[in-house]
Order: sequence, then structure tokens, then C-alpha cells
Amino acid sequence: MIKKSDEYYMGLALKLALKAKGRTFPNPLVGALVVKNGRIIGSGFHARAGLAHAEITALDEAGKKAKGAVLYVTLEPCAHTGRTPPCVDRVISSGIKEVVVGMVDPNPLNNGKGIALLKQNGIKVRAGVLERELAEINESFIKYITSKMPFITVKVAESLDGRIATRTGDSKWITSDRARAFAHRLRNNYDAIMVGVNTVLRDNPNLNVWFSKKKLTKIVIDSNLSISEDSNIFAGDSRVIIVTLPSRPGQETENRRKLAAKAQILEVKEKEGQINLVDALKKLAGLQISNIIVEGGGTLIGSLFDERLVDRIMFFISPKIIGGKGAISSVMGSGVKRVDQAIRLREVKIRRFGEELLVSARVG
Repeated sequence: MIKKSDEYYMGLALKLALKAKGRTFPNPLVGALVVKNGRIIGSGFHARAGLAHAEITALDEAGKKAKGAVLYVTLEPCAHTGRTPPCVDRVISSGIKEVVVGMVDPNPLNNGKGIALLKQNGIKVRAGVLERELAEINESFIKYITSKMPFITVKVAESLDGRIATRTGDSKWITSDRARAFAHRLRNNYDAIMVGVNTVLRDNPNLNVWFSKKKLTKIVIDSNLSISEDSNIFAGDSRVIIVTLPSRPGQETENRRKLAAKAQILEVKEKEGQINLVDALKKLAGLQISNIIVEGGGTLIGSLFDERLVDRIMFFISPKIIGGKGAISSVMGSGVKRVDQAIRLREVKIRRFGEELLVSARVG
């Protein structure tokens, strides 16, 4: 029998982890296998925050056969108590002789502690197998747990000349049904979807997910609380957060009271008369929102780029020319003064949807 490599088993564990993509936040994606004499005797993945961790599920399936086996787990087993007890205790008591770890846990509460405890109890540990690939699938978790800020993806549907609406504000539809369907499936991978107030006022979107029962948290940046209580974003029972500036004494409006009955009003600091986006994102992270897809408009997106708060971009580009000085651009804000100050993209990928393109990349 040909002996399988660590990379082979870790690759299988990675695929298991991806089964819960979009459902584990604010926890990471984790998969695990128990292997004995070249045979998989237990497998599992972390399905949702609060449920059993991947290695516990795999060990449950293996049962007493786990003694003397090798545990493959994509993320270092935890040594602290969170929603569930420490996983290292169960690994140690199971009789596992060796643990192969994909990546060390970036969580400061655990970082290296789980591995140290395993070694102290005579268990052999190897770490760093498929580390780059595993860091990529957990990029949101890594940023959230290390910086206490949500991972920000900007998604845009624009014409070839960079417009998201005409000079009259018309924006339906710049991209095709196929591209829009794919964009809706993307929403399933996020905690929340964010838009600026102008997008709500102009387009009155639902901000739902066509192909899933998942209820995204809907976030609106609205410094003056100017949206209507009848806006489509309030349809259904999804959580709605309206980020706004603090009200001054005596300025409590009727609309504010109406909106407060339908949404969580999140007051944040002011910056030059506008929403302080850094403070807003910190407070959203405090509400356990670990990643956000931002879908407009140009003013909000431009401000996020100005503040260097964007982590990833997904630009759907349609072969259309809208033109017009008054047409709405996909990225507005202040912008840079010189070309050499332009925001750089890396790991650029291009995908075709018929005649349309999706350009995705990491920022910076």
C-alpha cells in the first residue's frame, strides 16, 4: 500500500473545513481527520460557532480506535475555554500519538499554547502543513482575531468606464443575470452586507441572498438617519444595523424613533462631519461581525479606500460605456494625489461570465 503524505491528508481536512464556508463566523473554518495504519477512522469539521470543534467530531467517530493514531487538524487545537471546552484535553485523553497541524492558531488566547500542551504530554506535533492554503480560507478570521476589525470585501458591478449608475441615477442593470446570480451566491460567505445611505435611497435594495436561507446582517451607513422606515432592507427578519452619528440633545427626531423600532442604531464617532469609519468597524467587530461585503455606493467605497480599510475587491465589469461627467463612479472619495500613491492590488484573478469579467484581488 502506498503511504499517503501529510499534505494529502491535510488537503482532505481542508476540503472538510470548506463544507461550513460562510457559517462558522466569528470562528474559523476547521477540518480534522483521525488516521491509523493508513486508514481514515474519523473525520469532522466545525459546522457553526457553539457546536463541537472539528477534532472533537473526528475523535468521537474514531472512538477507542483513536489510541495510537495520528490526528490531522487544519488549525491548532485550542487550549482555552470559549463556547466549548479546550480541545487539547480531549486529544490528550484519546491516546492520539501524533498531531499534524496545518497552521498555528492566530488567536492570542491560544497561539502556540495548544501545541505546547500536546508536546508536554508526550504527543509528537508537526505544524505548517498547507499553511498558505489554510491561511487563505481563514483570511477573515485571521484579521478579525488579530486586529479586532472585520475583513472588508468591496463588490462592484460597473461599466467598462467605471460607472455604477448614469447621471440620472439609473443603475438597473449594468451586469447580466448570470453575473448577478454569482454575486448573490458570494453574499452567502459573509456575516454582513454594507451599503451607504445613497444606495438605499436610490435603489431601495432588499440586500438578501437569493440562493440561501442565511440571513445576512444588513448595515447602512447613514449619518443623518435619512432612510425611510418603509425601506426594503427592513423586509423579513434579518438583523439591521444603522450606523450613524450621535444625536444632540433636543434633536431626537420622529424618524429616528421609528427606525430604532426596526433596527439597531449604532452611534459612532465623527470625522470631519462624517461617519468615522474606523470607529464604526471597530464597534461592528465588537458585535462579532467578522467580515463584511460592501456593495455601494461610490462615496462609501471611496471613503473605505481613502482610509485603507479594504482587504479584497471583486469588480464585475460589463462591456458597456455609460459616460457623462455627472455619472456615478464606483470609487469616489478623495482619491490619491499622484499615480505612485495608487492603491496596489495583488493576487489578481480574472474570471469570465460570457462577455463580462470578474476581477478579484487582495488589496495592498
